[in-house]
Amino acid sequence: MTERTAIPLIMAPFGASCVLAFGVPDSPLAQPRNILGGHLISSLIGVLCYTYFGSTWYSLVIGVGAAIFIMQLTKTTHPPAGADPLVIIFAGASWKFILNPVLSGSLILVCCSSNF
Repeated sequence: MTERTAIPLIMAPFGASCVLAFGVPDSPLAQPRNILGGHLISSLIGVLCYTYFGSTWYSLVIGVGAAIFIMQLTKTTHPPAGADPLVIIFAGASWKFILNPVLSGSLILVCCSSNF
């Protein structure tokens, strides 16, 4: 958590996103559409699963499985984003988590990468 906002400004899957965005920027999985779309979709699914199923083993399974399925369906597959539902469910994150750190962090990452 940051001292001024009292909310996290980063989450662990962004580390793996950085590896793709900066290490292999030409990879289809490292494109802005995939980074932004993948994290947003997976995080939305994570919050939905937490809201409806709580912090249960099947919530985790449904969250990750649905995130992978929807990312493939929308052509926004970004492997690090597959962990977003786990982070969200274990943290008990609310809808605000979608805006900060997910959207803000993804946008910053894309803007700093050479793919922007």
